[in-house]
Amino acid sequence: MKQTVSYEQMSTFLESVARPGLITVTEEGRSTQGRKLYLVHLNRGGAKAQSGARFKVFYYAQQHGDEVAGKDAQLTLIRDIAEHPEQLPEDVDLYLMPMVNPDGAEAHQRFNGVGADLNRDHLLLAQPETQTLHRVARRIRPHLAVDSHEFGRDGEDYTKHGWEAWPVITMDACNHPLIPDYLKVAALEAVGTAAPLQQKAGHAYRRYSVGGPPPDEEIRPSTSEVDDGRNGMGTLGALSFIIESGVRHRSADPQADLGERVDGYRILYRHLLGDRAWRQRIQRLAERARREPLPPFIATNTFWANLGGKVSAVKVREVATGKTIEVPTANAMTDLVVKGSVPTPRAYVIDAAAAARFVPVLQAQGLGFETLAAPRRARVERVKLLRLEEPYDELYQRYKDRQIVAREPQAEVDLPAGTLIVSLDQDLARRAIQVLEPCLLYGLYGYPGFRELARPGADLPVSRLF
Repeated sequence: MKQTVSYEQMSTFLESVARPGLITVTEEGRSTQGRKLYLVHLNRGGAKAQSGARFKVFYYAQQHGDEVAGKDAQLTLIRDIAEHPEQLPEDVDLYLMPMVNPDGAEAHQRFNGVGADLNRDHLLLAQPETQTLHRVARRIRPHLAVDSHEFGRDGEDYTKHGWEAWPVITMDACNHPLIPDYLKVAALEAVGTAAPLQQKAGHAYRRYSVGGPPPDEEIRPSTSEVDDGRNGMGTLGALSFIIESGVRHRSADPQADLGERVDGYRILYRHLLGDRAWRQRIQRLAERARREPLPPFIATNTFWANLGGKVSAVKVREVATGKTIEVPTANAMTDLVVKGSVPTPRAYVIDAAAAARFVPVLQAQGLGFETLAAPRRARVERVKLLRLEEPYDELYQRYKDRQIVAREPQAEVDLPAGTLIVSLDQDLARRAIQVLEPCLLYGLYGYPGFRELARPGADLPVSRLF
């Protein structure tokens, strides 16, 4: 494979491959420029198969339009199952959204048709593509989900050392503090057991990480914040992953090794389907996570660290020789540290004056809420914004727009008509916390349309109800 599949080629293929009882192709929405957002459902046995316990898997790709290998791997997977249905386990419902961002794909750009980064739109769900993605996920309620991306192997920080990043294919697990630990442990187990499969195929593979080259730069797992697909799907109770294959962007032909990247993807996609015992185990864990009571405290401030200063070896590839070398470093930060927590409330209260701004977000997220028709007395905890820290934090390698707040004493107040109440006694309670909790270090108020609601020294429009 030397050339990625275009939107038009994909559309033609999907229309031709649909087959009753095996492959269903549906249009689930439209992009900002009007292109179809396809969902492909593969299962064996038709209506009879639906009556039993099903292992539901959701693979989606190309949120970033210029990251193509995951899409191409999914299309070859569909092709193979169409030709050899026995390759799909009988107890699996496999759902694929190969191209979440068709406008970006056609323009060969990261962003969608109106310049939005879809993988930074999982809180607001302001874009039709991410709205569709989450609507489909809530309907499916997958037991296992994978977000598919690509990263640059030959960034400037590596090339100045004469290196490039070593792995061709990488994978990591969901890691948000609200996701139960047993899901994260099982996901990391799958990350580890994929290594010998990739080694056998000759692909350089490791756990996905971000950061600069060793030994001086920090290297850590992907963000523990919620505004991405991986942690967003994990909140729904899915064993959720991110896969990223490595691209040489500075190469004369960045797609020269597309076939190798696609093959690495295919190995991981099949690996995660596992055997029947694995599928039954993950299904039980996912369903347990959906019934799990909320924790008594919410982690609001986390960062990656290296407890004890462990020394590890990071592989890089020497460009001039093609050799793999190992660089010792103590800057591999793989321990997630909780720096701050707050008690879990019963509900969130949204000021009547801000309700119109919040309602579209609540609806897009599928969150239940009540609009007060008359005043109500309640015990609430207001949260005051001290400041928004806009610069990137070099010390802790943190993103911009950190919300620094102060909790005020709980007090009995009269909530006026028009106030919104978002109870945490609902199926998507963890999602409600991730979207609304005003004490989170990262939240809504760094985004356009919400930044204007947050004035330093004034109360935020969301309060905590007890």
